[in-house]
Amino acid sequence: MTAEIINGKDLAQEIRMGMKEEVTQLKERGISPHLTVVLVGDNPASRSYVKGKEKAAAEVGISSSVIELPADTSEKALLDRIHTLNEDENVDGILVQLPLPKHISEQKVIETINPAKDVDGFHPVNIGRMMIGEDTFLPCTPYGILTMLQSRDITIEGKHAVVIGRSNIVGKPVGQLLLNENATVTYCHSRTPDLREVTSKADILVVAIGKPNVITAEDIKDGAVVIDVGINRLETGKLTGDVDFDGTKEKASFITPVPKGVGPMTIAMLLKNTIKAARGLEPLE
Repeated sequence: MTAEIINGKDLAQEIRMGMKEEVTQLKERGISPHLTVVLVGDNPASRSYVKGKEKAAAEVGISSSVIELPADTSEKALLDRIHTLNEDENVDGILVQLPLPKHISEQKVIETINPAKDVDGFHPVNIGRMMIGEDTFLPCTPYGILTMLQSRDITIEGKHAVVIGRSNIVGKPVGQLLLNENATVTYCHSRTPDLREVTSKADILVVAIGKPNVITAEDIKDGAVVIDVGINRLETGKLTGDVDFDGTKEKASFITPVPKGVGPMTIAMLLKNTIKAARGLEPLE
């Protein structure tokens, strides 16, 4: 068996083409989606991500602006800027690029964004709505993973899904989304004893721990669906995931590559959330 590869780059391109048509129709009704990204400091990776978001937004027809602030910007100054964006009727979506400088509380920043403009899907109100299965902005990477599974008609209901990693950005929410789709979900993390004992029983395995090639063919069962969220740069400069792709693809039924896997889907879902915000997700108090 050789796994079918779920190419996130191609799928994201397909989704963007659909969104382009949707944005054109919205503009005909006088609605022009606008995304504002706030970048604090000069983290090269963050700057690269922001450029990618700008390019993808332009391709779809979503206008975007980037507010660049120096690394020594005070927490109060950043929160004040977010309050201004909350009140700006021309801004539909607000994204503050993470990570932030250490003197700024990420949680305070996330909680200051108006939930109706929280296109990253991290505000506690939106996370709460996701937990109880209500319509909301879903966190972009988990939303992208779910979309990848659905794009291949992979059955989620009744399956055993194992999530390795418990971050607030990927691990916890992706498990909840799979649970909402009626999977039986097990979370694993750094304190889980005998990881292989759990992963080898997974029908769907989502790996998001940030360690290169930590999951091998021996860790999965025949026919498992393997979603690799990790992006690691080796000393050689090569990008690799958390999963040993070459070995594991011979045993899995579906697998995502790195690069061209989950990454491009994250940006596509951000744009989808921005369009949703422009259309008018019910404002939350």
